[in-house]
Amino acid sequence: MTNKPILLASVCAFILAGAATPTMAQDAAPQGAEQAPAEDDVIIITATRRASPLSDVPIAVSAVTAQSMQNSGASDIRTLNQLAPSLLVSSTGSEANGSARIRGIGTVGDNPGLESSVAVFIDGVYRSRTGAGLNELGEIERVEVLRGPQGTLFGRNASAGLLNIVSKKPEFTFGAKGEVTYGNYDYWRLAGRVTGPLSESIAMSLDGVWSRRDGFFDLVDAAGEKVGDTNDRDRLFLRGQTLFEPSDALSIRLIADYTKRDESCCGAAYIETRERLPNGAGAYTTASFNRIAAIMAGQAGPIPADPYDRELRITPGRDYVSKLRDWGVSGEINYDLGGAKLTSITAYRDYKSRDYGDYDYNAADLLYRDPGTFRQFRTFTQELRVQGSAFNNMLDWLVGGYFAHEKLTLQDNIRFGADYGRFAACRLMAGSAATSNFTQAQLAACGNGLATAPLIAGTQARLNAALNAAFLGAGLPAPVAAAQAGAISTGLGNGLTALAAIPSGTGDVGSRYYQTSKNWALFTHNIVHVTDTLDVTLGLRYTHESKRFSADLNNNNATCAALQSSALPGLATNPQLGSAAALAGGILTLGCLGNGSTTLNALDLNDKVGDGEFSGTAVVSWKPINSLLVYGSYSRGYKAGGYNLDRFQLGNTGLNAIPSVFSPRSNADVASLRFAAETVDAFEVGLKYTQPKWSANIAAFRQEFSNFQLNTFNGTSFIVQNINGCDSALSATRACASGDVGPGLISQGVELELTASPARNVRVSGGFTYARAKFANRLVGSGDGSVPLDPALFLLPGSINSNAPQVVTTASFAWTPEIGSSGLSALFYVDGRMTGDYNTGSDLFPEKVQDGYAVVNARVGIRGKDQRWAIELWGQNIFNQDYTQVAFSSPLQSSSPSTSTTGQFAGGAPMANQLISAYLAEPRTWGITLRGQF
Repeated sequence: MTNKPILLASVCAFILAGAATPTMAQDAAPQGAEQAPAEDDVIIITATRRASPLSDVPIAVSAVTAQSMQNSGASDIRTLNQLAPSLLVSSTGSEANGSARIRGIGTVGDNPGLESSVAVFIDGVYRSRTGAGLNELGEIERVEVLRGPQGTLFGRNASAGLLNIVSKKPEFTFGAKGEVTYGNYDYWRLAGRVTGPLSESIAMSLDGVWSRRDGFFDLVDAAGEKVGDTNDRDRLFLRGQTLFEPSDALSIRLIADYTKRDESCCGAAYIETRERLPNGAGAYTTASFNRIAAIMAGQAGPIPADPYDRELRITPGRDYVSKLRDWGVSGEINYDLGGAKLTSITAYRDYKSRDYGDYDYNAADLLYRDPGTFRQFRTFTQELRVQGSAFNNMLDWLVGGYFAHEKLTLQDNIRFGADYGRFAACRLMAGSAATSNFTQAQLAACGNGLATAPLIAGTQARLNAALNAAFLGAGLPAPVAAAQAGAISTGLGNGLTALAAIPSGTGDVGSRYYQTSKNWALFTHNIVHVTDTLDVTLGLRYTHESKRFSADLNNNNATCAALQSSALPGLATNPQLGSAAALAGGILTLGCLGNGSTTLNALDLNDKVGDGEFSGTAVVSWKPINSLLVYGSYSRGYKAGGYNLDRFQLGNTGLNAIPSVFSPRSNADVASLRFAAETVDAFEVGLKYTQPKWSANIAAFRQEFSNFQLNTFNGTSFIVQNINGCDSALSATRACASGDVGPGLISQGVELELTASPARNVRVSGGFTYARAKFANRLVGSGDGSVPLDPALFLLPGSINSNAPQVVTTASFAWTPEIGSSGLSALFYVDGRMTGDYNTGSDLFPEKVQDGYAVVNARVGIRGKDQRWAIELWGQNIFNQDYTQVAFSSPLQSSSPSTSTTGQFAGGAPMANQLISAYLAEPRTWGITLRGQF
């Protein structure tokens, strides 16, 4: 499917829906909100840190209410995809973490050193990782999706946009509500809330959610029999609040929340297992078998043909485990000083997750994270704002300050399994052009160990004969030729034998990373009412971020020390070896890189960075008539730099695809882990038109990102590199002059939003987004142009960013007819999201493309008078649409990183046999919900 039919279908769906993204104020009220006159449907948002009607705020923002989320079945931010077309939220290796993109811009991947370009705030408190929003949210008032950089009021790390989640406050009227849900996959969800007064000035509330279900994937054994499941759910969320209002001038809100998760997550399925061979002009043919899959078949059996059968095979005893504990406290004080209002928000959060298991995603025991793996964030934040008006209310002014202190601890223990050594040796022999003439049966036998030693001996003999003939042809005396050929082939044979014998459990025994970040900012945001209809908004923020990094790396791999003392390192650079040199280098890299070189054992690293940046906004807005707002804006956003917490990348500056294995590691290598701050200059024009029966919002935008922080998993390690464009031709070293460096990624497009009430009790809404997030045609990896683009990212120049569909349409329909005169009502609700094609891998391998698709949710029910009770039947993804969230290169499962994708055929690559895995989206789910309140 291409984007053209998706575009046509999207426009048709948009016209038929008469609608756009659900800024559904009408759903904010309980019973009767759908029946109330439209002029009463005013939703108040706090996107400008002021309570303002949505229609009067001159920025692109979608406000999704609690009723909208309930109708759509949303319990976390991921389901907002159905309601906000410019937003895409996905989860990857752990549902404790996730990524969000707005207008095609965001941060993808499970790398704890990176913070998202889309910031998440819950009740005014910044959450440093988007995954916090993938937990249960409890009772909420609304979710505001702010599109574009929010570099002034929410300045920290909101370069692409922001999710502002507002929970429901305690009430001074006693009330209670609860719901019970049951669905397929043995899904249970219990939720409840109690609120009421303790006195005339104190109110409290307690809400909680418990949910569990079976996994979406079956774990099967070699015979195909089910032995368990994975990607299940087991979550507990509690939140208590106290609201203290001793006077009209003072309000204090205290919040404490706790989240616990104990789940099996997350399995991935193979979506590409073919081996392809070039066939001229970029075309290719498919080989009779994939040599990597053949080796694995000898160790673990065949790979399931259809990933959407949702059957996975993993190594027994290596189940996926995801345990999370997240708790925090916050206090918000609002005090009316008379001529000004003081707001203080103080918060402390402690987030810890353990995610480990079978990270080769198959039954062969190749690679795993051990139970000692964990990550923990301890974060303190303090925000202080003072705001008021002056000059006869001609000026609404606001000044403030912000401070954050976060300690990150990561222990990432990656170990080799019992099958890895044989697999690595067989993979190397199968991938080297000089030694790769093996049959499928031979490779399977090599993988299972029955023929590993004979094949190594055969490879050694074959290489010895070929080298001897080549040396004789070059004129070397026979004894010299024989001696050189014998030394080289023996060294390679010994290296392969040593590699095949790497014992199970080899790898990290306690590799820890520590990062302490301090952030402070001063900001001001002012709205000047030039006339009754013309406003000018000016905002400025200065942010300073410093990070201190240290690491203590410990490894028990003794194999590399043996290889280091052999003749093998010199062989890897011998020009006479041809493709055999790649084989020698592969032995070193596969067996040692980051996984046991003596220079990485008991290695301590230390470093620190600091950076300051101005950001801000300027907006001109005009209301020629009361129902129309027109605006134009410029804003600058900022996202702090930091460290790539992946020791595989030590020493890789982007100049070489494979860093030197045995070069001494030191603190000087820490520079290769740094990445610079990301900035964006954004321009937007828009209009908002509001009528009693309908409303329309239109925005056109252009966002220019410099030092865009890209995170890519290349099958071995996470590559984090800043992406910049170059106006002039690149030099021979793929660099350019600093004066020629410009934005590396530009997102531009249009957004349309409409809501309508064409008849009593009927609400229609929807949205259309066209966003083209495209990389520059010439890219470099640093702001001064001196660092070239990493070779793994060769497909980026001139391409559309990953997870950035150019065309998205959403639509929803709600009908709540009255049933007789008894106060009963019915609910008929449906929503849909139609998405164009996009690539789900940040390296843009063609094998990772997801074709366009549509997801539809529905809900029907009966509600009692004043919604005191309700019975609802619901379904999500009711047409069981199969699609991928994120695809990635299966760890270590290709012949060579340089010949892993069909995208490299234009450069002369001899084959593409990288196995591709993917985190699949959820299948169809359905169930029944009983709800009551008083």
